[in-house]
Amino acid sequence: MSEMRTEEEQVEALKGWWKENGKSLLFMIAIALSAVFAWKTWQQQQLTNAESASITYQNLLDAVSATLGTQDLDQIATSQHLAEELKTDFENSEYARFAALLMARVQVDQGKFPEALAELDWVLAHAPSDEMRNVTLLRKTRIYQAMGDYQKGLEVIKNLSAKEFNSSIFELKGDLLLASGEKMDARAAYQQALDASGNAEANPLLNMKLEDLAVYNEG
Repeated sequence: MSEMRTEEEQVEALKGWWKENGKSLLFMIAIALSAVFAWKTWQQQQLTNAESASITYQNLLDAVSATLGTQDLDQIATSQHLAEELKTDFENSEYARFAALLMARVQVDQGKFPEALAELDWVLAHAPSDEMRNVTLLRKTRIYQAMGDYQKGLEVIKNLSAKEFNSSIFELKGDLLLASGEKMDARAAYQQALDASGNAEANPLLNMKLEDLAVYNEG
């Protein structure tokens, strides 16, 4: 009898606990299940978005390849449309940043330098990696060089400091200084480029630039 009473007491205690806590427990379970469902939905959406962005980017690559060395207006228009789609629908993705870089190249090929600069500025405004940032700044500097705006190019190049780009940075700086008529400073920059490369034979053109300015060697 004592065992039966104990079981009855346990059942009554369980009923009492359920009455007091059952609704809260069900509510917590519902929240947990909703969180799991939301997480799985988000993961699937991310996967779907990534696949969609990848397909669009591949189509962009194909369209851009068809424009290189040509003036195919239809392919250029297609490239612009696909790039804008990536920049709008996948704004914070690598695909969008690479799309802007590609379109900057297309605009340069067409001689549309302000439009190319706008594409590069878009990349810089959308949290690129350090490497992409440096590549973008180098391209922006070269566009200013092509435009003949050497002082703006020199201003942009000041923001570059990556060691892996040092030789290219100093050589480009030398080109800008030389074009600005600052031959002594240009030679110093070329020498820095040579020192940074660590291989005097790796860049014969750089050696020629130095030799052409040998008269300005202060040392």
